[in-house]
Amino acid sequence: MPLVAVQFSGSAMNIFDPQGPIAAADATILIDSVAIMLAIVLPTIVAILAFAFWFRESNPRAMYRPDWAYSGRIELVVWSIPALTVILLGGVAWIGSHQLDPAAEVQGTGSPVRIQVVSLDWKWLFIYPDQRIATVNALTVPVGAPLRFELTSGSVMNVFFIPQLGSMIYTMNGMVTRLQLRADNEGSYQGLSAHFSGDGFPEMMFDVHVIPQLAFPDWVAKTARTDQVLNEDNYKKLTQQTIERNKPTYRLSDPTLFQAIATQRIPPGPGPQITSEAAQSHVRGSDVR
Repeated sequence: MPLVAVQFSGSAMNIFDPQGPIAAADATILIDSVAIMLAIVLPTIVAILAFAFWFRESNPRAMYRPDWAYSGRIELVVWSIPALTVILLGGVAWIGSHQLDPAAEVQGTGSPVRIQVVSLDWKWLFIYPDQRIATVNALTVPVGAPLRFELTSGSVMNVFFIPQLGSMIYTMNGMVTRLQLRADNEGSYQGLSAHFSGDGFPEMMFDVHVIPQLAFPDWVAKTARTDQVLNEDNYKKLTQQTIERNKPTYRLSDPTLFQAIATQRIPPGPGPQITSEAAQSHVRGSDVR
């Protein structure tokens, strides 16, 4: 079966256009939270306008009480409404944080796809250990299948985020975080880094291609025919601080490469470097022991 061309569906990073169950639940929490906060914001705005209108200088019916100091009814309103708002917001956050545990299993159709993610400077490496392939800045997944991500960093701490699939999550050097997602509609979406990591941060984005399940094996077979091999030497080249625009693909020579990165058997990349002379002199001047 030939690979199916995919087109962008809607805005590439529209959180109000969810394409999976996790993103849909995130959007519901966001809308509910805004609605709860509007319950106190809108009456407050109306009250400000009403007070300004009623106590205008030209209104002879407005009562002037210079000795007034306390009202139990007003105190009840002033304290009860914000307290109820905080309780409702806290309840939404508490329930949502447990229901949307990033590591909780997400059901789907077809076989789950295991994807190992490494954040680098300034690019994303995606390793498919079961398919023995890897890609840079391009993530291809079958529609409807459970996506089981294992994430780490080969440099500084970063944040992995696909707005239309949901669940922003950190990547940290020396540890592995887990995330489960599912894409319910075919199309192309956008992923990004949500944590500043140096000069190349604005370009640290990646494409997400959701293709039919029957087309996924064909994509894997096509990718596996690449001449480039991802081994420890080529991985060390990727750790250098560069912006990758070509989205290369690799055959994976060692399926344990991700474990070597996560356990720091392969040393992390250099991380952000201070290049300006002024900044370097400031750091040297403040390094007092």
